[in-house]
Amino acid sequence: MKVFLTGGTGFIGHFVAREFLERGHSLKILARNPNKIPSLAKTQNVEMIGAGLLDSETISKGLEGCDACVHIALGWGETPRLMLANDTAVTVQLLELAARANCKKFIYTSSTAAFGKMRENANEEMVCLPQDLYGSTKTSGEAFVLGFSKGYGENFPRVEMKRNIIRPGYTFGHCAFPDGVTQPDRRFFNIAQAAKKGEKIHLTKYDGTQFIHASQLAKLYAAILESDCNEEIFFGLGTEWISWKSIAEKAVALASVEKSRVGTQPLIEEEDKGWSPVPNKISVNKMEKFFNLKPNGNDFLEEHIKWNLAI
Repeated sequence: MKVFLTGGTGFIGHFVAREFLERGHSLKILARNPNKIPSLAKTQNVEMIGAGLLDSETISKGLEGCDACVHIALGWGETPRLMLANDTAVTVQLLELAARANCKKFIYTSSTAAFGKMRENANEEMVCLPQDLYGSTKTSGEAFVLGFSKGYGENFPRVEMKRNIIRPGYTFGHCAFPDGVTQPDRRFFNIAQAAKKGEKIHLTKYDGTQFIHASQLAKLYAAILESDCNEEIFFGLGTEWISWKSIAEKAVALASVEKSRVGTQPLIEEEDKGWSPVPNKISVNKMEKFFNLKPNGNDFLEEHIKWNLAI
């Protein structure tokens, strides 16, 4: 398939780009800086389109001849109106332009923040209860993606595009391409550096999540792209809940092995904020049911910690 991809030079996006290319798809990647990842820009079956998310004319031309549109890029704003304009409105515009270009498929990148308040037995069928502006924005985007099922007026008589949603959680990893990018969140890096220096590592007691490696998440994008799914929502999370304490302990152990001059083990300090020792987990059974995907963040943790230790 020929895929129009937003956010393809970002962290999650460049892993998705690599996965799509390895599966034989060709890409048109929308990027404000087309040369951000030179090796990706030079890869066969990649066309870089230098423009932003608000450039409707360039996007419209770029979508011509594409079979699918995969929207990963994030819009941002410091106020509700700016979030609406830079993220939700951008998603709505992209939906319409993709449908007008006769794209057959559309994948929207939401977030677990859209789901919001954690509840027991959390799954994709539950109503969203966002707890911040970012979550509200993503919930709004999801609503437009699902509601964009019919044509409007004589000039836009029907919508046949299949539309699906992915809600990624904490995604980690580094550099799908040699000159690629790592995750924007710095906690892995900070823990690794503290472990190397023998400094205290400050954590919240019972803090953790269902970590997923970016390469694992990319396989979910590819599975949806190559499926006949329509109007489905999938949590992009690992099967296992992993604590930050276990990550810190692994970093300390690896630092001691790799750097013998570290004399004193860093002290892991946990602040007790009254969090429950029983983790709230989100079901990822749907991912397994539809695509037989069972991503486990533990499979990549040691590699990623070692990479952060080596920086």
